[in-house]
Amino acid sequence: MDSPPLRIAMISEHASPLAALGGVDAGGQNVYVAHVARCLAAMGHQVDVLTRRDDPALPTAADMRPGLRVLHVQAGPATAVPKEELLPHMPAFAHTARQLFRHSVPYDVVHANFFMSGLVGLKLKEWLGTPLVVTFHALGLVRREHQGAADGFPEQRIAIEKRLVRRADRVVAECPQDRDDLLRLYGGDDERIRMVPCGVDLTEFSPGDKARARRELGLSDDEFVVLQLGRMVPRKGVDNVIRAVGRMAPRADGRRPVRLLVVGGNSPVPDERHTPEIGRLRGVAHEAGIAERVHFTGQRQRDALRACYVAADVFVSTPWYEPFGITPLEAMACGTPVIGSDVGGIRYSVADGVTGFLVPPHDPDALAERLMLLRDNPALASALGRAGIRRVRAQFTWDRIARDLAEVYREARGEPTPVTGPQRSAVVLRRAALGGGVAAVLEAQPEARA
Repeated sequence: MDSPPLRIAMISEHASPLAALGGVDAGGQNVYVAHVARCLAAMGHQVDVLTRRDDPALPTAADMRPGLRVLHVQAGPATAVPKEELLPHMPAFAHTARQLFRHSVPYDVVHANFFMSGLVGLKLKEWLGTPLVVTFHALGLVRREHQGAADGFPEQRIAIEKRLVRRADRVVAECPQDRDDLLRLYGGDDERIRMVPCGVDLTEFSPGDKARARRELGLSDDEFVVLQLGRMVPRKGVDNVIRAVGRMAPRADGRRPVRLLVVGGNSPVPDERHTPEIGRLRGVAHEAGIAERVHFTGQRQRDALRACYVAADVFVSTPWYEPFGITPLEAMACGTPVIGSDVGGIRYSVADGVTGFLVPPHDPDALAERLMLLRDNPALASALGRAGIRRVRAQFTWDRIARDLAEVYREARGEPTPVTGPQRSAVVLRRAALGGGVAAVLEAQPEARA
């Protein structure tokens, strides 16, 4: 690293990098924070991730790797709370964070993830002058355009986001559509918006033996396997995928029956008691006449996902809207072609006709047409898969994303050029001054109002 290391506070109020993925409020943001923080620490930066304590058994501070800690902040009850209900607890989060900042060596920058973390970061900027970078991961006005009354976040969200767009030192857009929405809906200043996408971990996701993966999952070698993987919520458009599979015409030779593998949910048990959306989707499968060809697996841990991608002939993701979407990158890293909605980040990550295809959301006929094209043309599917591998390796590794974010942090601090030389060691040594101060501050803070 040519520039001196930074001391970075990443705030992610509801999405801990330690959280199990695939649950109600765990998903892409958890992955983003975990991998960005790890890569920044590997580059030599000192990173603390501040997240809300949602379990009394959690340690005050947890070391993830050298240079990276997760700090659990008391803000509201130490139990799971839906993120739509967390805003009233952010003053307490900000108060404890301020005490932490005052009792430790100063942070060089705050990187806030989501609007509530941004509100905390803005308070810290006002109180202490710490430069603020914000990644929204989803924008309230865009969400309302697509979900309307189903949006459960409080009305204050919009005003908070607009304030952040005006006052943050840098705003990170994850794709061109995200940048356009910040400009169109929020009056953003293009000079302070920087585009840095999400990434994929190539040590987690890579090509493999399809036959072996299918044996692990109990899938037949002669099936055309369509994979849908992600959170089980209506906006993800899983019903669209089910209807599309139901509209696929059979092959003329009668071979290669179609199997739809649906991975995700709030529990490893794939039933409507644990995941209400699964009950609705089973009904859609019955209506489409393909209930016996749709297999719900329930929630799966990260280390089990690669086998799902490798076993599939095609990965499908057709949400109504998607701020970015990490799963298409994971599929491409495994050499699996992707059919995705022509929206948001998927429009950017999936190269139409090169690594897969883009289709309109809510259009099962268009999706069925593309699925049949790949089923009937294995050579085309293979070529798209190989192109996907090349694309993610060139543009979407977490190492590259972390390097780009580090440059954004330096811009936010007003650094004109990277600094080299003996100044580097000074930042590294500052961590020794903390001692037990962080734990003392966090453990001493009751729920408080800022």
